[in-house]
Amino acid sequence: MESIIIIVFVLGYLAITLEHNLKLDKLIPALIMMAVCWAIVALGVDSFSNWFDSANHGLVDGFASMAHDDKLHLVEETLLHHLGKTAEILVFLLGAMTIVEIIDYFDGFSTIKGYVNFKGKKKLLWMFSILAFVLSAIIDNLTATIVLISILQKIVKTREDRIWFAGLIIIAANAGGAFSPIGDVTTTMLWIGDKVSTGMLFTYLFVPSLLCMVVPTFIATFLPAFKGEIDYDENEVEKPKSPHSAKMLYLGLGAILFVPVFKTITHLPPYVGMMLSLGIVATFAEIFSNSKFSISTVEGEQADEHESGAHHSPVHSSLSKIEMPSILFFLGILMAVAALESLGILFNFADSLKQGIPLMGTELAGTGVSDLVVILLGIGSAVIDNVPLVAASLGMFSESLDNPLWHFIAFSAGTGGSMLIIGSAAGVVAMGMEKIDFFWYIKKISWLALIGFLVGSLAFIVIRSFV
Repeated sequence: MESIIIIVFVLGYLAITLEHNLKLDKLIPALIMMAVCWAIVALGVDSFSNWFDSANHGLVDGFASMAHDDKLHLVEETLLHHLGKTAEILVFLLGAMTIVEIIDYFDGFSTIKGYVNFKGKKKLLWMFSILAFVLSAIIDNLTATIVLISILQKIVKTREDRIWFAGLIIIAANAGGAFSPIGDVTTTMLWIGDKVSTGMLFTYLFVPSLLCMVVPTFIATFLPAFKGEIDYDENEVEKPKSPHSAKMLYLGLGAILFVPVFKTITHLPPYVGMMLSLGIVATFAEIFSNSKFSISTVEGEQADEHESGAHHSPVHSSLSKIEMPSILFFLGILMAVAALESLGILFNFADSLKQGIPLMGTELAGTGVSDLVVILLGIGSAVIDNVPLVAASLGMFSESLDNPLWHFIAFSAGTGGSMLIIGSAAGVVAMGMEKIDFFWYIKKISWLALIGFLVGSLAFIVIRSFV
């Protein structure tokens, strides 16, 4: 029965990876895979000899000799446990996404355009790379990429120039998301799962992440694509459509940054702090939208929405734009991986990795896990979605909070995806927005991403020896 579940998972995973070829949204195979895996577990519960207790991170003693009803009860308890852990991540993401949409409702991100007052390509490259690095640490790498490429399209008119900037934005955004607990879905998973803390994540990964951004950007400044100036008319840059744009931008970003502080003070799960932040941002959004300085002057479709009663509320409007397909995909993939974890499959696979891959002189703090394993995980994340990879690692390894293993996994999974344009959410969205060719990216950008990844990995190994 274990073999059947593994086959279902591999087929579902393959469908997710080939979503563009199959023209099938990845949430569909993820949800089907989740339901089928758990159905097989429930129907064949008497056929399994092992059961993994996630709470104690070990196999359940005497599972094979349990009565049928006791096994089903254990399955239900385990399913509820994993659903609760998954819900923590999804509610957190819903709150963060809503705050970002509220900022966008007030056209808050247009404030960033005001900082562009030069035409040199090198200066523009550094500005976008630094902005991507900083923004992705606050609003996550996917949203930061969307925001910056939207601004890029207003400033750089030539597509041949834009795709070069977009390639470096992907690298910088993924690097910035790695050192922040709210910068990438995978890092958020490790943070909510009590594998990494905010302070130690910053201590271990800020310098490696910074180098992962700086080194490729520095090398790129010597390429012909970033020589000279862009054709840019300052008058073409749109001004914010709302007088509250800047206020909502700073309020929204500050509210998201408050979440780790709230968790540190109260020791409550992060989604509680995110809901508090959302409530505060939503309150000011309602006040601003109902004031005499409201954004009723916004032109086009957005203005029509404000004039209609159904969409007058900025909160309702923002909630209607949430990426629910992404939320459902995370639900499906995390619960499918949970099925593999519950049967002890991931636990046994981790032991095989520890024994099968030599340490090569480097080992992660007494874990018995080679650095090579984690580096290969990072390279693999360029081909396979990093969310299930990290979800699998949570079930494979039992190391305690802030063990260097978890921080290296956060870095590798977060930045390794930059090596292929399909290897990260930031890359996929940039590919769609600018119609970037897969093979163009491999020839022009992948080698830069690989250098940044390797330099960052080396920096982590050095820092680990001093922390």
